Amino acid sequence: MEKKNFLRFVIIATAIFLVVLLVKKDSVLRWIQTGFELRRQRKEIEYYEKQIRDLDSRIEGLSTNRDTLEAYAREQFLFSEPGDDVYLEP
Repeated sequence: MEKKNFLRFVIIATAIFLVVLLVKKDSVLRWIQTGFELRRQRKEIEYYEKQIRDLDSRIEGLSTNRDTLEAYAREQFLFSEPGDDVYLEP
């Protein structure tokens, strides 16, 4: 009889513990979801920091090297000097 009562107690206590753990506001599921979200945001931050470094490097190259700036202007904006032959692709 005592084993049955103890088993009931363990089952009820476990059920209450699981309900509290999984349903309440600060549940384990929310912690896990938050962990995944933090990991995703950290990767996104790393990606954008790399983009910023790459763009800063490109800006530095364009602002210090006249040849690089000229090549960029010709490629991106189709700039040309007088007397250059310009070929446009359809």
